[in-house]
Amino acid sequence: MLTKFDTIKSCYIGPQISPEQFVREHFFLYLLKGNISGFDGRKKYLMRVGDYCIVRKNHLAKYNKQKIDGQFEKVVVVFDELFLDEFQKKHKIAVTPQDSSDAFIILKKEKRVPDFINSLFSYYQESGEIDNDFLDVKREELLLILLKSNPPLSDIFFDFGIPEKINLEEFMNRNYKFNISTERFAYLTGRSISAFKRDFKKIFNDTPGHWLIQKRLEEAYFLIERKGKKSSDIYMDLGFEDLSHFSFTFKKKFGLVPSEVKQR
Repeated sequence: MLTKFDTIKSCYIGPQISPEQFVREHFFLYLLKGNISGFDGRKKYLMRVGDYCIVRKNHLAKYNKQKIDGQFEKVVVVFDELFLDEFQKKHKIAVTPQDSSDAFIILKKEKRVPDFINSLFSYYQESGEIDNDFLDVKREELLLILLKSNPPLSDIFFDFGIPEKINLEEFMNRNYKFNISTERFAYLTGRSISAFKRDFKKIFNDTPGHWLIQKRLEEAYFLIERKGKKSSDIYMDLGFEDLSHFSFTFKKKFGLVPSEVKQR
């Protein structure tokens, strides 16, 4: 139990993390209090106190925080491309890019990692950030620890390539619940926005925006009718930002509001 952190809130080191479900930069996540359930379109993940992982850039990821005894705290260290590029040049690290679909890389336990987390206490400020003078020093220290205990991570951290062209139909049918822009979907499938829209039309005979809404609404109807789910419990998981907008579009498509759907 990391008692030194009993009085702090979540700590962030490095550039700000985007609230998008598209991961822009690699980041390290250490769970101090509570649980986290994650999903990357293929797998579900569960993290408990003391667990830690890498969340990979250029991937889709959702995670839900679950408080325990009313508390949830984490440490997040962002490894942005500029920092990683300078680190690679400094340490002369060779890379063999790996093809992996996992957004969450759960790391094996290593004593130096919780020791590192405890060492942050003396640098921690009330703002939830590390003193700027020590920012890159602490990030470099953590990265060295992670690479020593998990050498294959170098092939992930230092691969600065962009996503290659992949099967669009398979990708969209697996990831339609993620709330990201058409531009992000295009990028992740290795296409320009114009090529994405052109290929999308050929495959689905529809526009991306319209298809996504219809696909999400059909899934919502199934979950309400067959699984007895409430709209308030599923709308965000299906990519809708607002419950009232979800209810409006649901009624527009099916002619009734979610609460009027009869369960089977």
